[in-house]
Amino acid sequence: MKIIEAQSAVLSNYEVYQHLTDQRDRYKQKKHRGPPNLETVVREMLQYLRTAPSPLSQKPLTYTPDVVAQIIEKLSPYELSKGEVVMILNLRPASIAALNTIIEDMPERYSDGQQEEMVDIVADILGQFEVIEAEESGQVGDDADLNMNDAEAS
Repeated sequence: MKIIEAQSAVLSNYEVYQHLTDQRDRYKQKKHRGPPNLETVVREMLQYLRTAPSPLSQKPLTYTPDVVAQIIEKLSPYELSKGEVVMILNLRPASIAALNTIIEDMPERYSDGQQEEMVDIVADILGQFEVIEAEESGQVGDDADLNMNDAEAS
């Protein structure tokens, strides 16, 4: 395989998740099995994306294609880089401290009010997301891993 254009697009975790679930559903509809290594990669990647503390582990899933467009539109006045917007989508910061880990030189670039507005935009569009520690949810050690049947069922 030859790479024609390196890094022509950056995808968020949600976009990767959506592509993989669509691809898996296409194979199921055709009753056609894909290559075994492809099935393994898709299953493991979906399992990874659905495992806490990922925002995609929330039930019901609050991400939709419209939500991604809304966040990009609402954050456009802040002149964030493409990478910063993707990281906001992937990590879903719920506080200014979490946002500060994503945005480079945030205190110099934005006032306290603007920082709070960005956190509020994410919370308004995607809703609140509480991260549950593995110990609190009763999943510790090897029990926290999903097996293949659990990954496909969820």
